Amino acid sequence: MPDHRTLYDQNPGEYEELVSREDHEENLLPALEELCPLEGALVVELGAGTGRLTRLVAPRAAGVTALDGAEAMLRFGEGLNKAAGLTRVTYDVADHRNLPAPSGEADLALAGWTLSYFATWKVPGWQDETAKALKEMFRVVKEGGMVLILETLGTGHHTPVEPTPELAAFYRFLEQDWGFHRTWIRTDYRFDSVEEAERIAGFFFGAEMADKIRANRWAILPECTGLWCRRKGESPPSAAPCL
Repeated sequence: MPDHRTLYDQNPGEYEELVSREDHEENLLPALEELCPLEGALVVELGAGTGRLTRLVAPRAAGVTALDGAEAMLRFGEGLNKAAGLTRVTYDVADHRNLPAPSGEADLALAGWTLSYFATWKVPGWQDETAKALKEMFRVVKEGGMVLILETLGTGHHTPVEPTPELAAFYRFLEQDWGFHRTWIRTDYRFDSVEEAERIAGFFFGAEMADKIRANRWAILPECTGLWCRRKGESPPSAAPCL
């Protein structure tokens, strides 16, 4: 299993091979729509990667600004998106803490499986660095606009778990310090065979996950996904910033 930093810089194809098999029951788009209607929306997407979320929201949105810190991932996704006929998407390499997007224009700021790396990669002062990214997300949305964060609540689990202490701390930070509301859905991966699941999921998640897939004979790998949301201008808990 490569270091995820290395994977994002050097293995976008292998990453796409994994994520293209996620959410085979197509639960994610209805969940996004329930939280923030996408028809005609302006969307700023952090951690766009190979375009898994971009290809869901762009056909309905008025425009998507797709941002990622890993240029290889972003360019791979740009190629897939253009092949899919998505024309209302712009792309830029960007740090989450300094978004190249105007203030107060977007209806939705979306970050999928990306902000938690401040915690899981043990970035010094990760709370402060995450706060910088969150402030940027709230900056770019209009009053009443939605900030929406997606993260894992357990690969290989049928009901939500907080997979590591670092992720648990990150989720508490979102909820207790920033007033985000949590919901969750299943976004299971579907593979053609157990052996394919072992190979593709094992590459990203490691040998322990490959062993679990083999032991359970999983061609469908359970996945729980959390969605954390908060509207700009919403009255937060007393500890949360008023944005």
